Amino acid sequence: MEHYRVRPLALETIEVSVPASKSILNRAILLAAFSAQDVHLLCGDYSEDTRDLLRALRSLGVSYEETDGLRIHGIAAPQNARVNVGNAGTAARFLTAVLAAFGGTFSLDAGAQMRRRPMELCADLARAGVTFQFLGEDHFPFLMTSEGLRGTIEVSTDSSTQYASGMLLAAALRGGMKLRLTGRRTQGSYIQTTCSVIEAFGGKIERVGDEIAVSPIRPPQEYAVPPDVSGACYFYVLSLFGRRVRVRDVRFSAQQADLKFLDLLKARGVAVEDSKEGILADGRNVHGFAGFECDLSDFSDQALTLAALAPFAASPTHLWGLAHIRGQECDRLEAMRHNLEALGVPCRSGRDEIFIEPAPVHPATIRTFGDHRVAMAFALTGLMADGIVIDDPACCRKTFDNYFTLLDTLTRSS
Repeated sequence: MEHYRVRPLALETIEVSVPASKSILNRAILLAAFSAQDVHLLCGDYSEDTRDLLRALRSLGVSYEETDGLRIHGIAAPQNARVNVGNAGTAARFLTAVLAAFGGTFSLDAGAQMRRRPMELCADLARAGVTFQFLGEDHFPFLMTSEGLRGTIEVSTDSSTQYASGMLLAAALRGGMKLRLTGRRTQGSYIQTTCSVIEAFGGKIERVGDEIAVSPIRPPQEYAVPPDVSGACYFYVLSLFGRRVRVRDVRFSAQQADLKFLDLLKARGVAVEDSKEGILADGRNVHGFAGFECDLSDFSDQALTLAALAPFAASPTHLWGLAHIRGQECDRLEAMRHNLEALGVPCRSGRDEIFIEPAPVHPATIRTFGDHRVAMAFALTGLMADGIVIDDPACCRKTFDNYFTLLDTLTRSS
């Protein structure tokens, strides 16, 4: 399917399931992979990013079975190998850190999209004694040689907290390391997510200021991975349009940054409550909503979601804390600006922010730039305004394989 024509939203009550949290699942897979034990991950459906990580781990000697989730047959240490991480940012950042910590010589490559993305982690590792031979600039592909990591490693959080998460996972697997975090996002919620997964795998976290010590893990035989809150938010946001929305098995205890998105909905009159089936967002008493004025630096995956629905707000939207999303699957700020202008919506963007005015939405084809979040977010615009076409909908396989199949169920009245 090269294009997807979005049809108007038909349902008043929405109940859906979303895939397992890629963020948590990929952290758990990596901890299981080098634990020298078998770990059963209960995770339901998972994404192309996870498949990229699994393929990379297989090249390092790790085996697994797809049975009621994933059963990982962990090994004690990775084998020297040629590894391709595909287009998965988590696989790229986490594996580079972990392989450097164990030591060895590894030839690392990536898919075309990931080859274009920055890898500032390599500079942090080079300062710790790791050697890199780049075939291009300071990103994939490269040859990495390490004698292992020990002592205190300094890691910047400015461009991506995945670098710090990768080093935390490495410390949990290898031992003998401490992290000193620098930059603007040392308290980032994804860092806390990583710490929570490490603790669930039997590791201990000791943090003093921006220095973190991690004790080695003692993994469980079984670990349940919760649904992806980032994916759930594409449905929860529909509550702003008078809908009653439940995403099955999503809990407030999920330890995922995007739960903060629900606070934005509550501030606009949506009733949000937990239930045994999953969090319910009830917007039946919402009749119009104010624009969004918020710092999204800690849950920036939802910046595109808010931008795509900002034209329907009753007042302007101002989103900031977004400089780092220029270096993700695409320049997401530029993708917002380009598509909003194609829809006839006035907007202007800066290095770190975007301003969006409410406006009637014109029919248009959304350019996804190969970015799953651009496709999923602007499909929401099409649920509320006719004439929206998404190019390259298949890019959603990266994190949400059946996203457009689910949308089809929302646009049928029976």
